Amino acid sequence: MIALISLFIILILSITVVRIGATALELTGVSPEVASFQAQSAFSGAGFTTAESEGLVNHPVRRRIIRMLILLGSVGITSVIATVILTFTNSSNGNLWGRSGLLLTGLVLIYILARSQWLAVLMKKAIIKALSLNKNLQLHDYYEILGIAQGYSVSRMTIKTDNWAAGRTLKELGLNKEGTLVLSIHRMDGGEEKFIVPNGDTVILPGDDLTVYGRCDGSECLVNRRKGTAGDKAHAKQCAEAKKMEVLQELEQA
Repeated sequence: MIALISLFIILILSITVVRIGATALELTGVSPEVASFQAQSAFSGAGFTTAESEGLVNHPVRRRIIRMLILLGSVGITSVIATVILTFTNSSNGNLWGRSGLLLTGLVLIYILARSQWLAVLMKKAIIKALSLNKNLQLHDYYEILGIAQGYSVSRMTIKTDNWAAGRTLKELGLNKEGTLVLSIHRMDGGEEKFIVPNGDTVILPGDDLTVYGRCDGSECLVNRRKGTAGDKAHAKQCAEAKKMEVLQELEQA
């Protein structure tokens, strides 16, 4: 019985550690979905190699968080395996079925608690308060700052040859009037990879990968916009929509 209780405690602590790690990653600017996935991957030792993972390990604070999750995960998984073995070692048939039922019940309850949104919000508030003592973590909710939940997004799009933006400068395009900002440009130039911080005189070339911030519908419209009169009309429509949104926001704040 003691081994079974120890198993439940280890599982609860493991879930808590992953939650803490995911929240800590969020506080460094990682999106909630990516933070949760990477925290679980590091703790379980899955070792997924993606561009997101590379972005984490290249950041000193995030790297320390991932390292700690890997260390605690290796200890936690070993402890779980050892405890499960002890739970069922030298058990009679009657005790075996009883312990199996208790184990299943406990796992179901832990799963329900782990999936509870109310408990997740409560834990996140407590974790943020505790982590606020660490000055290395930037305590900013980037989703709130960027208005991600209010219809804005940061997205990446590839400019095709027939795209409305191809061959024109940002000043000519006037994307800011649509409420869209080009944050960076990833370009292959003669086999050389370049990252460009754009200005008004920057020319958008076919094949460029643009990282843009703006309204979700505006970003979707831009990537599908084609050259010609139709593209100009789509631009004018988005400008009008952006102006309308600006007026409505001013009225709400008044």
